[in-house]
Amino acid sequence: MRRRLVIAAAGLGALLVSGTLLLVTSGEAPQAAQGVRETPSQGDPLTPEEIARAGEIATAKNHLKSGQTELLYVERDDDKDAEQARRAEAYIYDYSTDTLIVRTVDLGSSKVIEETKGRGVQPPPSKREELRAAELLLADPKLGAGVRQSFRKAAGRELASPSDLALRGLIFSPERGRCAQHRCLRLFVRLPDGTFLDTSRIVIDLSAKRVHTLEW
Repeated sequence: MRRRLVIAAAGLGALLVSGTLLLVTSGEAPQAAQGVRETPSQGDPLTPEEIARAGEIATAKNHLKSGQTELLYVERDDDKDAEQARRAEAYIYDYSTDTLIVRTVDLGSSKVIEETKGRGVQPPPSKREELRAAELLLADPKLGAGVRQSFRKAAGRELASPSDLALRGLIFSPERGRCAQHRCLRLFVRLPDGTFLDTSRIVIDLSAKRVHTLEW
């Protein structure tokens, strides 16, 4: 695939967006900075409004089946052949076929102008995927009971929802087995007292909606 799937690049894009927010929301922001917010140039980071709009445009096509696709993230298209355009790349995962879809959105025309697909490519998980993985973990009769018990001990109250947990998901992509093709996560769970659950052997298969315990 022509598209670059680099975790560090995605993280840098998020930092740049956050930096823009801090700059333009300050009451003492320079007039030039406010102008960037209103009319960003091709080389500027995507604004939050552009990110939201690109995501809506990229996921509006009819063949994206509801509940089977996930918008992972949106970043600026750095294609130097499009120097005069404001373009964004939306990364979408199709669970029905375990395929990554990358759609290039022209923000000026509000249209998808290019699409590429690939299998076996696994970008970092979205926050929604981390929450979905936690839901599957809590739904497991044995493991879910253990998570709730540990939370109760650490917080002094019952676990109300997966959002009560501090979650960090990492892609698990071995060379063999179902997770070689499926979208699978290793989920790290931090409790309110700062301790972490021992989830080192737990893998959540989001494609199959199953929880596996690794043997070693």
